Amino acid sequence: MKSIVKTLIISTFLLASTTLLPAQSPPHPNNGVAPSSGGSGHNTPVGGGAPVGSGTMLLIGLAGLYGGKKVYSLKKFQR
Repeated sequence: MKSIVKTLIISTFLLASTTLLPAQSPPHPNNGVAPSSGGSGHNTPVGGGAPVGSGTMLLIGLAGLYGGKKVYSLKKFQR
């Protein structure tokens, strides 16, 4: 009985949160800077043009190191 009540409370909360908490509005073009106000007149991407490639390589490298450590510790434990 407790699990049914808990499930109903959680599902009601999730349903209410999706209807009561709308998403944010999209950002303005050019990050809200008008070309006539001295800002740059070109369109920038939504993320601000930050490079993503080096962060991805860092994440892949750290995942490889973590996996290598796990394999090493498993082999060491089996001996």
